[in-house]
Amino acid sequence: MKKIFKGLAVSMLGLSMLVGCTTQAPGTADKGTTDGKKENITVGLAVSTQSNPFFVTLKEGAEKAAKENNMKLVTVDAQDDPAKQISGIEDLIQQQVDVLLVNPTDSAAIASAIKSANRANIPVITVDRSAEGGEVVSHVASDNVAGGKMAAEYLLEKIGKQGNVVELEGIPGSSAARERGKGFHEIMDKESGVKVVAKQPADFDRAKGMSVMENILQGNKDIKGVFAHNDEMALGALKAIQSAGLKDVVVVGFDATDDAVAAVKQGSMSATVAQKPELIGKQAVEIAKKVATGEKVEKNVPVTLELIKQ
Repeated sequence: MKKIFKGLAVSMLGLSMLVGCTTQAPGTADKGTTDGKKENITVGLAVSTQSNPFFVTLKEGAEKAAKENNMKLVTVDAQDDPAKQISGIEDLIQQQVDVLLVNPTDSAAIASAIKSANRANIPVITVDRSAEGGEVVSHVASDNVAGGKMAAEYLLEKIGKQGNVVELEGIPGSSAARERGKGFHEIMDKESGVKVVAKQPADFDRAKGMSVMENILQGNKDIKGVFAHNDEMALGALKAIQSAGLKDVVVVGFDATDDAVAAVKQGSMSATVAQKPELIGKQAVEIAKKVATGEKVEKNVPVTLELIKQ
């Protein structure tokens, strides 16, 4: 009888070891799963700001995709404050979201928050702007360098490759500002007849775009063209140009927000590089679902660009 009980104990021990064994990847816990499919997926979205129409549309695209896929989306707004964004991400980590979507306010500063998510086994996907640290499973964005080149080529064509040009930069430290500027200068700096007479940050903000442009025009009104790293700054610059009584200044923005597209159609703004923020948000959520269910995803997911012009 003792031998029978001993054999039964060994069998139960072996069964318990088999039940305890799992081959799931880190960050894809089996809670809420049925037949290998994860249910009740919660995705955190840390967005840089909701004051910019581009990111409002990006969030709307993410919300729509989450609803279509029966997922929960929790959004925190950094209001363009890196410290506030880090705090918001820590809150999402405490809520134990399954996947974290991050649209960095500052690409370097965000690294510590991404590392915190890594330690919590929460997969991270960057959206529109990249991060300079931490482990990221996928990056969903337009090619900002290509967009900067597109803007430069159009601007050169419109001014006949001659004259003074102004560049309004985005938030210092953001990958979008760095990459758009890089693409712009890769083309513009090759032209001997063109001079970038002013290059100043206006933080992707319309009011700052206007005030920075006003200050530039006080020192030099001989301006043929302006490239702004986003449409909000471009629209601010346009207002300053109009107030100064200048005409035929070629203004090119980036993002194709509704106000910018309307300005292009009216003929006051020359062009805008069209990203597709709704599509970026949608694809980010769809990739988050794949990550949460253990599917492989591409490291970089490009979203197409186009130039909207007069």
